[in-house]
Amino acid sequence: MRAPGHDVAALVLRATLGPMLFAHGWNKVAGPGRLKGTTGWFESLGLRPAEVHARMAAGTEMAAGVGIALGAANPLPAAATVGLMTVAARTDHRGKGFFVFKGGWEYVGVVGGAAVALAALGPGRYSLDGVLRRQRAGAGPALLALGVGTASAAALLAACYQPERKPDETETDNQGR
Repeated sequence: MRAPGHDVAALVLRATLGPMLFAHGWNKVAGPGRLKGTTGWFESLGLRPAEVHARMAAGTEMAAGVGIALGAANPLPAAATVGLMTVAARTDHRGKGFFVFKGGWEYVGVVGGAAVALAALGPGRYSLDGVLRRQRAGAGPALLALGVGTASAAALLAACYQPERKPDETETDNQGR
């Protein structure tokens, strides 16, 4: 039996997280710099090929946002969100501390954590999964979202993350470190 308010809590979390993710993806495509600006930003981060990653990140954010907002296919949109936030933490926010106003990982940590929490909570009765009677909730979906998202991000980073090395890093590497 679910606790009172469970379905409302899931709806509120989905209605907050889903549209926010969609808006971030849409901004990568149609924001001030459009897709060209996002591609340049991803190039500067070291994601190669940058145009592919810009499109993939935008599309994944929009799809995960819609999936979460509708409460569809839990925990897959949560896993996509964890993957996105893990890549962002490793590339754009790494080494900048905790607070987002200093470029830190605070924001991506909260979004990733909220996605895992939503996978555990389940989408609730007021969702597409609820209407279709496909309620997946608990530790299993949460661990799946965390594991698939993190593993996907690790694979992407291993294959495609090639940041520019700073001169002092190259010197250290050449000295046998």
